[in-house]
Amino acid sequence: MRSLTATRRTGFGPALAGFVAGVALQLQQPALWPADRYAAMVELALALAAGWYAFQTRKPLQGQALRMAGALLVLLMALLLGFGLTGWRAVAFQATALDPSLEGRDIDVTGRVVAMPQIGEDAVRFRLGLESVRLDGRAVSLPPQIQLGWYAGFTPREPKNASAESSDASELALDLQRQPQPLRAGERWQMTVRLKAPHGNSNPHGFDYELWLWEQGIQATGYVRAGPKDAPPLRLSNGWRHPVERARQSVREAIYRQVADRQLAGVLAALVVGDQNAIERADWDVFRATGVAHLMSISGLHITMFAWVASLLAGRLWRASVRLTPRGCLALPASSAGALGGLLLAVLYALFSGWGVPAQRTIWMLATVVLLRQGGRQWPWQHTWLLAMAVVVMLDPWALLQAGFWLSFVAVGVLFATDSGAGDAGQKSAEPVFHSKFVPWWLHRPLSSLWRGAREQWVVTLALTPLSLLLFNQVSLVGLLANAVAIPWVTLLVTPLALMGVMYAPLWDVAAWAVGLLAWGLQGLAGWPMASVSVAAAPLWCALAGVLGGGLIALRLPWHWRLLGVPLLLPVLLWQPARVAPGQFELLGADIGQGNAVLVRTAGHSLLYDTGPRFSRESDAGHRVLVPLLRALGERLDIVVLSHRDSDHTGGAPAVLAMQPQARLLASIEDGHELQALRPSTRCIAGQRWTWDGVDFEVLAPAAGDYDVPNKSNAMSCVLRISNSVQTALLAGDIEAPQEARLVAGDAARLKADFLLVPHHGSKTSSSPAFLDAVQPRLALAQAGYRNRFGHPVAGVAARYDERGIRLVRSPDCGAATWQSVKPAEIRCQRQAEPRYWQAAQPL
Repeated sequence: MRSLTATRRTGFGPALAGFVAGVALQLQQPALWPADRYAAMVELALALAAGWYAFQTRKPLQGQALRMAGALLVLLMALLLGFGLTGWRAVAFQATALDPSLEGRDIDVTGRVVAMPQIGEDAVRFRLGLESVRLDGRAVSLPPQIQLGWYAGFTPREPKNASAESSDASELALDLQRQPQPLRAGERWQMTVRLKAPHGNSNPHGFDYELWLWEQGIQATGYVRAGPKDAPPLRLSNGWRHPVERARQSVREAIYRQVADRQLAGVLAALVVGDQNAIERADWDVFRATGVAHLMSISGLHITMFAWVASLLAGRLWRASVRLTPRGCLALPASSAGALGGLLLAVLYALFSGWGVPAQRTIWMLATVVLLRQGGRQWPWQHTWLLAMAVVVMLDPWALLQAGFWLSFVAVGVLFATDSGAGDAGQKSAEPVFHSKFVPWWLHRPLSSLWRGAREQWVVTLALTPLSLLLFNQVSLVGLLANAVAIPWVTLLVTPLALMGVMYAPLWDVAAWAVGLLAWGLQGLAGWPMASVSVAAAPLWCALAGVLGGGLIALRLPWHWRLLGVPLLLPVLLWQPARVAPGQFELLGADIGQGNAVLVRTAGHSLLYDTGPRFSRESDAGHRVLVPLLRALGERLDIVVLSHRDSDHTGGAPAVLAMQPQARLLASIEDGHELQALRPSTRCIAGQRWTWDGVDFEVLAPAAGDYDVPNKSNAMSCVLRISNSVQTALLAGDIEAPQEARLVAGDAARLKADFLLVPHHGSKTSSSPAFLDAVQPRLALAQAGYRNRFGHPVAGVAARYDERGIRLVRSPDCGAATWQSVKPAEIRCQRQAEPRYWQAAQPL
């Protein structure tokens, strides 16, 4: 057994830390280097390692200074190795990316469904492993796997390419799609698809969808062409491949057949087969507000608990078999048999749950610890922790950028450091805590376990609160209470019943009853005032100080030392982003796809102009983009303006209004609109004015009389002028040429602006020459979706801006766009400000 001193002499700790640091450094690259550079770094690291090992073998270093120099050299070698290997792997993966010339083309593919399809209200989404690909009768190359959607209902007929002249949905013919057929994993299909490179919204503090696809190994997304003029998709064979995915799908279908309540059935499907999409959004909102969302999916906690129970069962069975095979038990101790058996069963459970990235991370971590102990290694907990981290990072480098990775490893590290999880030898203390004459002896051990579990939960909650605020800008104040009930309820009752239901289906009804009872209690907690608290996104140094402070408070130290952690928590709790100076204003055009959403900020006030599109019944720009963005920026809206009733401008309004109960609603929506039930609106009418912090706001359209006559929804767009008497911005909604002409005829001088939100996303029905000549903007922002079906902004309109020397910024290329009145000739694009090599390179 190796001693602590011997382990330190190897430089093992610096090597592990250096490798992880090298990977982290490579992930910050905006663009990849040629593969030979990364290969050279790997070769140099290996050569230095070989030389260092030979030197150490002949003459070990003596003296503190020399040993420190040796540790730094080991750190450098490991850093080069981590950087080079990750870059090399990224270059190899990027080599199979989708050829841009194939985007938006009708391609005939033959392939096999490789995973359990996801069934939504509007589409079936699935992954297809490709076998053959043909374009216009000739073979072409595509990435090995693609992500597809087979949509139902009516779909606008798209142009052959994204630059084609098209206008709005009213001018597009509608094709009735063939309804999606039932798809099963392992089936072989032939179909026509249309693809595009991975492209997601790019917003400050937002979810990186392109990174998620990269980590999943997906390099092209698209949809099945199933219109009346397209060749019908054809199932070629049923197939026996991917049996695990087929079994998962069969179990999911059986759950929905057995449990009548689809809401409860969705939670069970998530717990048994890892289908998180089955949980409804309203339930996710409750789970997040109460801090138990981690329990409602196949998380590291589930797999760890499963491995622990499985190891106990395997160990008992191995001991029971001593009478039959005593030699086998002597060759392999029961403790080893239990650990290895638990690990094997945990791997099978992770595979059956979909082998998601969080499950993979947990398996690699468990395997590292189990195999280390089975090899007779008892290292310091710091080295065990670093080794598990290095193994996970080596297998999945991009996990370093995932919130779940840091939550898992920080929680384990805190438990190690506070000695409530393991000591240096990795052994739990079994000493009972309760020794009272008032407590029966047979309750000492259960109460000790209960006390230890409660303390571990308190320690982890305290340490992870600052990290949760950094990652999510929100933390549940009732989470400790909710988890105290939910963790044992879900892990010891709901999950076992749900898993046993695979063998005896009526148990799913019992599990659903248990889920319903828990949901009832959680809804009550979520309704408490201040059930959760949100803070603005703090810089990294604040979060690091907060995690350190939480860990210091949790350590087993005298209280006068623990209290030193309190000041370290304050920066992350009290951080407030800087605002613009009085008399100035700022616009942030969020990247929300095909729609409008612009945040306007002055020194002390905020306004949101439009709320983006609704994507489906369970998804909209409010929940997906705007609510997280407003939370991260610490915004408290004074007014929400809805320019008109179209869903690409009002789709996110329910989520935003629910988050901002104090905000007034200014809109042109009709009195009977469903949003009126959420927040009665004030009509926007030309002539309305107000001033915030030296900045004037004025509504230019529609006129009061426009509400008395029938009008297209676009014609009713609220046009907002914002000015500080020096710089001006004009937000024009979806007005078209007739409304533009009326504005020009009314007071053309008041239209002149430095910044213009492009009318109607760049449709050919808007941005008339006379209007552009009156506005004369320096910059114009076209908020539109990537390769949207309307071709916005259309080529003819873009040419008008170019002819007048107006810089036209497209949100798919720019991401979130920030314009400030103090720098009227500049615009900050999120994609260019923080580029990463896995993101689509988009020219401005």
